[in-house]
Amino acid sequence: MEKNSWDFWVDEALSKLQSLKLLRSLRPIYLSNEPNSLPKHNTSDEYEVFDEMQHWDRSSVHVSISDSTFQKWLLDIPSSGNEIVCRGGISDLNVEQSKKLLLFSSNDYLGLSSHPTIGKAAAKAALEHGMGPRGSALICGYTNYHRLLESSLANLKKKEDCLLCPTGFAANMAVMVALGNISSLLVSPEIPLKKEKVAIFSDALNHASIIDGIRLAERQQNVEVHVYRHCDMSHLSSLLSKSTLKKKVVVTDSLFSMDGDFAPMFELAKLRKKHGFLLVIDDAHGTFICGKNGGGVAEEFNCEEDVDICVGTLSKAAGCHGGFIACSKKWKKLIQSRGRSFIFSTSTPVPVAAAAHAAVIVARKEVWRRRAVWKRVQEFQALTGIPITSPIVSLIIGSEEKALEASRYLLKCGFHVTAIRPPTVPPNSCRLRVTLCATHSEDDLKELIAALSSCINLQEIGRHNLTGYARL
Repeated sequence: MEKNSWDFWVDEALSKLQSLKLLRSLRPIYLSNEPNSLPKHNTSDEYEVFDEMQHWDRSSVHVSISDSTFQKWLLDIPSSGNEIVCRGGISDLNVEQSKKLLLFSSNDYLGLSSHPTIGKAAAKAALEHGMGPRGSALICGYTNYHRLLESSLANLKKKEDCLLCPTGFAANMAVMVALGNISSLLVSPEIPLKKEKVAIFSDALNHASIIDGIRLAERQQNVEVHVYRHCDMSHLSSLLSKSTLKKKVVVTDSLFSMDGDFAPMFELAKLRKKHGFLLVIDDAHGTFICGKNGGGVAEEFNCEEDVDICVGTLSKAAGCHGGFIACSKKWKKLIQSRGRSFIFSTSTPVPVAAAAHAAVIVARKEVWRRRAVWKRVQEFQALTGIPITSPIVSLIIGSEEKALEASRYLLKCGFHVTAIRPPTVPPNSCRLRVTLCATHSEDDLKELIAALSSCINLQEIGRHNLTGYARL
């Protein structure tokens, strides 16, 4: 093993943690209603799946809001969500006075949030074991349900192992902090901290969870941070060549949540071979919708072996909740021992873990859902002429006032499409973020596009997309 390689550095960090008695372990608790018996899990063949859209699928894109919420939204009156009053645990929403909307702002790309098989898995686990996970994963909150979910996600991502986290945000935070910890673990009187620092190269449009994780590691003085222009591989290559630090990490979203474009995976793989950096991707928006098996963006571009750590979420295409880190067994040991957002968070509730495991199986088997998503992408492009490449459609309008005005117009037309404003996006790049789901129909798209054409200039936005305006 080369001394100047990530495998060597991780081994050294783990050895140091072991010597300091700081290496932490996950020990699954087996949940069962019967004493001295192992719990029975459904096999993948026991989960009910369907070959086409069912009537209940449409509930994933049909929502209602109260009349008071509707009026406050139209008048842009701030709200803390108290328009719906609950009495006795029941919503006080008057159905007749509510406003029905077609949802085009959801990340539930496959429509799995309303899938009965997934709901049944959650209900079964809740009835048998209750809701509370009892503690953090390192104490007593890690069960056979969590382990089963981790194994299925590791297989999906073609990695040795996987670490389940409470959210995708927590997963990215844990990875970045653990990376920074390597430098402090390897420092010695002979090797000053400055030489042991980790150089992190981050795309300018990375998700807030990556940015906050890097900031925390930077605050601990463990990393040196370089931000490269969005998807600009020439700029990244230049920064990598100029860096004198040995330990280099490149971190990027795989599918960018606000622009809908993909990271240049082929070019990143080439640069990785040249510079020997650790490649970390946040595949939150690619997992389950990209690739033949739903393995994500790396599978789509056939470069899974070039990705060292893959962060993902269960709250988008999986229709559930939670985050995960697919990686090697060594990296898992390090992150579970040093990733504070993992260590100090209560574990995922058992019913949620059971539902997410069912979602992994359903997403893999119901291939028609992935195909439907990409069919919607093709239809939207054909109907508008806008060259989109993913289910995330970024319609950049410019000013905040214009974006809000367009969102309110769509609301009146019966569409839930929110205006995205600073600090989520830079000033003067406010936009309507439209997301396409498997459970939308072509007629849904036609109706939305007709409404869009009445409030914004789709042809002009299409030209801006072609000239790269979306990356301002």
